[in-house]
Amino acid sequence: MACVAPDGSLTPQAKAVLGAMESPARLEDVAQQTGFPLFRIRASARELAQAGLIEESAGAYRVTALGRKKL
Repeated sequence: MACVAPDGSLTPQAKAVLGAMESPARLEDVAQQTGFPLFRIRASARELAQAGLIEESAGAYRVTALGRKKL
């Protein structure tokens, strides 16, 4: 499932995932907080990281400045 639409806008799922990563969070915690399955969170995290909207450090993900702008 795509997180970023062709026009650059975020899908509702992407917004929920980014919201759960406002404070550094492990993917398992994001899945629990959003209610999405972990496999979807992993796929979303890959796509959001490639778009520069999140970054990972020591197993925790957080929203970047660009990600905050998109929210």
